[in-house]
Amino acid sequence: MGQALWPSLEIRTESLAQGEAFLRVACACWPSTALQALKDDGDVAYPVAVAVCAALHDIDIDSLAMAYAHAFTANLTSAIVRLVPLGQTDGQRITRQLLDVMPKAIARAAATPLDDIASASLMSDIYSMQHEIQYTRLFRS
Repeated sequence: MGQALWPSLEIRTESLAQGEAFLRVACACWPSTALQALKDDGDVAYPVAVAVCAALHDIDIDSLAMAYAHAFTANLTSAIVRLVPLGQTDGQRITRQLLDVMPKAIARAAATPLDDIASASLMSDIYSMQHEIQYTRLFRS
């Protein structure tokens, strides 16, 4: 599920691993037969796992989009803090500044027709493909 826009095996592996981890925690903390069935099916992309869990718990789309954007931002900020000489406080300042941008970005994404969603980041995709075959890596993706 959710494989249409994966440009490389590495992105696929990352999304499936995150989906599995998310479902493992969600099933342990908020047991649900529907979530367990999804987990048992295997190979569930992270965004699909999050969306199904949110639907099962009646989380509205606006709250879900904001939480998802915040989690994405926090993950990127965490990577930045580890890779450059940037302290935790500065990392939190970056996250705080991005919070102001999130509602506009979410509104724009929600208004974008499905046919217009795609990737034109060819170099990023190529680097992702090259990265997945490197011997050592700092991060999986």
